[in-house]
Amino acid sequence: MRGARDVVRAAHPGAVTEIPAGPLAPLLALPGVTDVLVQAPDAAWVDRGRGLERNAVDCGGVDGVRALAVALAASAGRRLDDAEPTVDARLADGTRLHAVLPPVADGCTAISLRRIRAEPFTPEDLIVGGMLTREVAALLAALVRARVPVLVSGGTGAGKTTLLATLLALADPGERIVLIEEAGELALGHPHVVRLVERRPNVEGAGGVPLARLVREALRMRPDRIVLGECRGAELREVLAAANTGHRGALTTVHANSARDVPARLEALALLAGLTSGQLAAQAAAAFAVVVHVERDPTGRRVAEVARIRVDGGGLAIVTAYERDGTGERYGPGWPGLRALAEGVAA
Repeated sequence: MRGARDVVRAAHPGAVTEIPAGPLAPLLALPGVTDVLVQAPDAAWVDRGRGLERNAVDCGGVDGVRALAVALAASAGRRLDDAEPTVDARLADGTRLHAVLPPVADGCTAISLRRIRAEPFTPEDLIVGGMLTREVAALLAALVRARVPVLVSGGTGAGKTTLLATLLALADPGERIVLIEEAGELALGHPHVVRLVERRPNVEGAGGVPLARLVREALRMRPDRIVLGECRGAELREVLAAANTGHRGALTTVHANSARDVPARLEALALLAGLTSGQLAAQAAAAFAVVVHVERDPTGRRVAEVARIRVDGGGLAIVTAYERDGTGERYGPGWPGLRALAEGVAA
């Protein structure tokens, strides 16, 4: 190993970017790798789609892990030191960096690197990989082309971003998509995408541009479709307003344990946005007509549920259309209506 001078090179049109990945460079270069995680100087955990695998590495001791994290942050133009002991940044090749220094991280600096795929998966890729069945893939494609709003839910690493990017590539090439993200993760195979990325405040607390503001700015950019990479706070208010003022076909993701948990998750976000349960219910069914829930287990990622969001008794309710687990597939009462929604709107 050459230590901190090792780099990962990623080809881009007209340029080659270098990431000072040190002893982690060979792991980041492995085929299919999505995550490289370090919390000790002698080991790294790698995810290649089959769960986390431990790999022996030599990061030069605890001080070497810290130096590597600081170098990675500096390459992204970010500060990482005792005064600012955490960083969440996007590296030049698109890799997402999160790092935490001691004593906030106990004992050793914690580094999390997530590789971003340069091109989105196609529906066929996801079918072959087991994430989608052919029938569900066709349904989701019809919903996107019909500009039905879709909310993708799931846990961390379940494949929300992967599925969202795949679906967006199916949108009409003539559409203008304004994409709003926290860290610029989505790789879209679409010819007309305007990407807006949140900017965190500096150490003095100034200069921040939050997601909620970016959603408002997007409305002034003549979008055909507004996409929010993840809804996680007060920006929910702006997303609901956009979806209820003629901006059809919005797509976003949210963290949730199941499709049935999505209403409770949206209610929690509504409180952060200053909305009542009644205000949420009045707007959410139009903003998030369909929920697609993704899960991950030792065998891989899969679309585990597809459901409709309905208003029921002044609140939000989920009507299951499709479920899939290790025992097989099941179709719920919402399936015929979901098929009619895609076909009817498309017509």
